[in-house]
Amino acid sequence: MNSIVTDRFIKCHDKLREEGKVRSSRQFALSLDYLPQSLSEILKGRRDVTIELLRKAVEEYNLNPLYIFTGEGTMFQTGNEGQGFRLLTVVTDDTRDERIVHVPIPAQAGYAGEMLDPAFIEDLPTFSLPDYKYKVGTHRSFDVSGDSMEPTLFEGDKVVCSFLEPGLWETALKDNYVYVVVTRGDVVVKRVFNKIKEGRQLELRSDNDFYDTYTVPVGDVREVWYVRAKISPFLPSPNNIENYVRAEVKELKQMLREQSKLIENLNEKMNNGK
Repeated sequence: MNSIVTDRFIKCHDKLREEGKVRSSRQFALSLDYLPQSLSEILKGRRDVTIELLRKAVEEYNLNPLYIFTGEGTMFQTGNEGQGFRLLTVVTDDTRDERIVHVPIPAQAGYAGEMLDPAFIEDLPTFSLPDYKYKVGTHRSFDVSGDSMEPTLFEGDKVVCSFLEPGLWETALKDNYVYVVVTRGDVVVKRVFNKIKEGRQLELRSDNDFYDTYTVPVGDVREVWYVRAKISPFLPSPNNIENYVRAEVKELKQMLREQSKLIENLNEKMNNGK
């Protein structure tokens, strides 16, 4: 089944043909440096449109990304419509499979910038993972900075994420799940609470209680990435695990002693009351 984004892309393609701006689907595909056979699969509903194909179509035929992802506005950009809405740049290998782009801490300020040059993305490191779920859709990985998400995530960890289309934010963003949220000036990893319907904003919480909860207007959000896995350079040593277990047992013993004292005091009061 086609995604709603693919359906809107097909409608734009059909409109271009109807208005004579492209002579055929083959010409449309070739103008975007895309295989006509692959485009045919999309038009027949057998596969979804890729982010890279969308980006090229927006540049070549002025498709309105606001319409593509949210259904709002016109199919094609008029004036400044859709100019503040940015599409992802993806990196593919020789077989046209998407690579996972990694955004290290030094690059995150530039990544959150207002205008993101495709060459900036293409210069970032890329990799692939063997799991099939990372072969479908667009993925990014981000370095974790600071201690705001401890003990779930530590500085130096990397989170591997899947792209959440803007048109799905209102319905698909799940409360209390961890996401990477890219705003107009920052890249943050937080637990997100969806407040779009009632207040057009996202509530961002840290796992570290030292940090306050805050909200971000949806209009300031550039991208949202669902955290699917983490890659950590830290592996607890056997001694650390043993110490942790001992501490847990010690805490449990202390709790039992305190409860035992409470029971003894209660029995004494009951006996004295007789």
